[in-house]
This record gives sequence, structure tokens and C-alpha cells, in this order.
Amino acid sequence: MERLQAVNIASSYGRKKVLCGVNITASAGQCVGIVGTNGCGKSTLLNILAGLRKADGGDIYFDGNHAQGRQLFISYVGYVPQESNLIPELSVMDNLRLWYQDAKMLEQSLEQGFLRALGVDQMCRLKAGKLSGGMRKRVSIGCALAGNPPVLILDEPDAALDLPGKADIRRYLCMYKQMGGTVLLATHDEIDLELCDRVFALNRGASKEIDRALRGEGLLNEIKE
Repeated sequence: MERLQAVNIASSYGRKKVLCGVNITASAGQCVGIVGTNGCGKSTLLNILAGLRKADGGDIYFDGNHAQGRQLFISYVGYVPQESNLIPELSVMDNLRLWYQDAKMLEQSLEQGFLRALGVDQMCRLKAGKLSGGMRKRVSIGCALAGNPPVLILDEPDAALDLPGKADIRRYLCMYKQMGGTVLLATHDEIDLELCDRVFALNRGASKEIDRALRGEGLLNEIKE
């Protein structure tokens, strides 16, 4: 059974159709990449899969359960937007407290869980607004993992990061996969595709699974086709 299944997802902004028949599946322990040109609907699709935007048509299933209402999305999905969702005036710890309703779970994650693996335990006293781009992204991922969701959705996870920051993020995503998590990421960076077990291209509102090994001109042709 697939961990995530999106069937015939459709979405429009007014009269403009952005998605019209998107089909994507992902299993536990898999990373699925979403590629396409700017404006092709990648972010719209991720917002729908995260439960932040209601699709105009189609169905979403988690472990075979039809996603109706907000609660199933909350229990299954952690979402990391492209832009920082942290409150800059607050400390990292205070930002975390907004997401981790269980103080004991937060403490355990900082001491020996994924927040420690992300290095967030070393940043707790810092103001979120003073963090580097890579540090902010790590904290955002840590916030998204509150409640241990089995699906992690990321919109261009290493945009504007330096090379060490990009390497850190990829290492953490590999760790999440190895723990059985499912990752969906939208990216313009070919090196992100090294993480991916499957890759889908969005073009003219529809999705198509493509060869995950495609790079360069071959990948460009699939995106523009």
C-alpha cells in the first residue's frame, strides 16, 4: 500500500487552470522529487498535499485512508515552505514551543531525537531572526517534524543556501528516509535528485513520471515537453 497517493488533482486560480489531472504516489522510505518550470504549479501541488489548500478536484489518500478534513493531514504531514516560517523576534526554543505541544517530546527530541540530529539543540537560545539561511532551514524542518509525521513535504529545501548548508539538509533527509519517512520535495537543483527514488515532472498542469537519472539537456527536455 502506498503511503501517499494523489489522484487526478486539479486546481485553478480564477479562470487559470494550474493543475489538471496530477497523479503522484510515494511509499514509506521513498523520496519523490517534483520538477518543472517556474509557475508550473509545484508549490500549489505541495500546498494541496499538505492540506493548506483545497483542491478543486481529485482525491488524496494516506495509507489508503481518504484525506477528508484537516485532521488526517495534520497527523500525516510535516510541511517546510520555501520561505522561513519562523517568527524572527522569538528565540529558536520559543519557536519550537509553538509547534511542540508536548514539552516532554520536545525535550526528548532535543536530547536524543531528530532535533539533536539537526543540530537545533545548539541554537535554542538564539533569536530566529539572527540565524543563517541553513540554520533557519534546519529549525523549520525540526518544527515540521513535531508530532513525528510520516510524510515530510519541502518546497525547494536548499534554495539560497551555501554548499555546506545544502549538504547538511540532504544528509538529514537521507536520515529521515532511512527511518521509514516519506519525502516529497520540489526542486530546481539537479543534485537534489540524487536523493530521489522517483521523479515527477509537472507540465501544462499534468504530471508525468520520468527517469530519475535524467540530468542536463535530457531533464530540460522532459520539463519543457
